[in-house]
Amino acid sequence: MLYHLLYPLADRIGAFNVFGYITFRTGAATLTALFLSFVLGPPLIRALGRLRVGQPIREIGPDHQEKEGTPTMGGLLILLALAVSVLLWTRLDNRGVWIVLGLTIGYGLLGFLDDYRKVRSQKSDGIRARTKLLWQFVLAFGVAWLIYTDPSFDKELAVPFFKNFTPNLGWFYVPLAAMVIVAASNAVNLTDGLDGLAIGPVMIAAGTFLGLCYIAGHAGFADYLAVKHVPGSGELTIFCGALVGGGLGFLWFNTYPAQLFMGDVGSLALGGALGAIAVVIRQEILLAVVGGIFVVETLSVMIQVASFKLTGRRVFRMAPIHHHFEEMGWAEQKIVVRFWIISIILAIVSVSSLKLR
Repeated sequence: MLYHLLYPLADRIGAFNVFGYITFRTGAATLTALFLSFVLGPPLIRALGRLRVGQPIREIGPDHQEKEGTPTMGGLLILLALAVSVLLWTRLDNRGVWIVLGLTIGYGLLGFLDDYRKVRSQKSDGIRARTKLLWQFVLAFGVAWLIYTDPSFDKELAVPFFKNFTPNLGWFYVPLAAMVIVAASNAVNLTDGLDGLAIGPVMIAAGTFLGLCYIAGHAGFADYLAVKHVPGSGELTIFCGALVGGGLGFLWFNTYPAQLFMGDVGSLALGGALGAIAVVIRQEILLAVVGGIFVVETLSVMIQVASFKLTGRRVFRMAPIHHHFEEMGWAEQKIVVRFWIISIILAIVSVSSLKLR
């Protein structure tokens, strides 16, 4: 919004020329989202407390009864800070921004309904899994189709570490892209089980994609690094910055012991946002590397379920895998910090892949 209001006045007021730079607007969006999170966090926590929007705790698994009643739906804080910052600092004529923001809000509404049912029934079961998955795919297919029908879309899949291996997927790209978005959304949702566990890797992934979006939107940098050039994707750099800022502000209240839980309204939306960004800039496979923690968490659940159904035995003491480490006696803070460290390592590997082609 500010770009459209102030940048045209740069001929009269030279200082307004900075609104033409993506780097400036990314920094401003990050700080705006951080500031909004700090300001809106305390009143939101008090409001959720008055409404008794407390988190129901599962009776099985690690003992976290001391967390019961902690306000949930904290993802609303991130989404509000993110949406306001994005609308303020991005170019509103950018198609990619609207696609990603629309998907994020759509998944956020779905997560809100899921959280609302959990709070209302005071059970850990919300919307039926099949119903939730159906709507996730409906939204994801809509986004995938919008991207596929873009005139600049080239239908080639970018494969990390391989420069000349770019298979043309044709129409098959649509279901693949939808699968990436849904998988990313559910993977973040599964990871959100300890104070600060999910938001850390989300911010690290968003920070990594911040750089990738800028490179993909810059023809010169994209050509030099052999990355697919996606015209207009540079504006998603601002979206990623706002996501990092909103995530940092949320972490202030979500760090151990948490005053506020993310809830499905946050985890489904943030995972979907990362998946949508990866699809827009054509880095779908690299998302699995950057978000390796989310992949491991998801695989641990799949392995546990498959093993128990086939053999009657469990591979892990409890799934997702962060609960396995809890059952082994690891402190919650140790699990969270070590998962963050692994996420940082994976981000470095992902960035390094740009030159290892």
